[in-house]
Amino acid sequence: MLVIMDPRATEAEIARVKERIKELGYQAHPIPGANQLAIGVTGNQGTEDRIYLEGLPGVVQVIRVTKPYKLASRDTKPENTIVDVRGVKFGAGNIVMIAGPCAVESREQTLRIAQLVADRGALMLRGGAYKPRTSPYAFQGMGEQGLEILAEAREKTGLPVVTEVVDPADAPLVAQYADMLQIGTRNMQNFTLLKEVGKLGLPVLMKRGMSANLDETLMSIEYLMSHGSKAVVVCERGVRTFGNHSRNTLDVSIIPAFKRVSHLPIIVDPSHAGGHRYSVVPLALAGVGAGADGLLVDVHDDPDHALVDGPQALLPDDFKELMAVLGRIAEALGKSLGSPPAVDSERS
Repeated sequence: MLVIMDPRATEAEIARVKERIKELGYQAHPIPGANQLAIGVTGNQGTEDRIYLEGLPGVVQVIRVTKPYKLASRDTKPENTIVDVRGVKFGAGNIVMIAGPCAVESREQTLRIAQLVADRGALMLRGGAYKPRTSPYAFQGMGEQGLEILAEAREKTGLPVVTEVVDPADAPLVAQYADMLQIGTRNMQNFTLLKEVGKLGLPVLMKRGMSANLDETLMSIEYLMSHGSKAVVVCERGVRTFGNHSRNTLDVSIIPAFKRVSHLPIIVDPSHAGGHRYSVVPLALAGVGAGADGLLVDVHDDPDHALVDGPQALLPDDFKELMAVLGRIAEALGKSLGSPPAVDSERS
């Protein structure tokens, strides 16, 4: 259900509505709008309880939300949500570039690449301290040492950090270092992890599962939002198909479909979609052309010796050219590449 409040409703009236929702055994989720406050209600199984809310002072209307995903739906919040990560804004007419190595391999490598992407216009730094790998013998990441390196890179460049959480037990630790928490494709339906990450309240970047449809993706987002994370960005990184010409198949069709039903931003990861350096730029441009709010790109200055996903990483000059092309496309679309936040070791 969605409770629409009168714009003139007092704080006491709003508090009473939220209290009544809790008395009914449900959860209240305040949703600020352009002109009035709405309160999303989750946990209810039917519409019979709406009569207990419609008569309360300050309530204009109680609307039934028919979709199984409530908080992620435009039925609940028609206006686009702007996700703010230390001044970097997704969904505000920007094409947000997140770039960096797929994995934190060493302090020197990470700081060097972080500065390279910062100098070329990236707004955020990516890098995995924990790496879920198909092979148990592959490099699994540097753990907390990798997180410390990412924090140092943020201090030196000013770029907010997004890094992956793979274990619910590690989520609080990762949250101490990261500005945005990433849920990887393998964990999109790890509901225990989603609950724990949601409770932390940080912005979340959630990758679509490699075989997940739109509704399944939205329901995973609902897990995050219903447990406390209101700032969620979804990432299309390609799905598994019969094609053998690329690592995955980038599904640009999900971008307009997602934007039609959800108010949240969506970005594209062309590196993990294509799996080959030559395909990253074309896929990035396709995603932006379809309406993506940003890109997540692997960049490495020595990809032949990268410990993770070297073949799909852009070289620094390739990344520079991509940023130049994006600038022209952003101008044509009436969008912006944005400005990096100032160098500041304090997280806001």
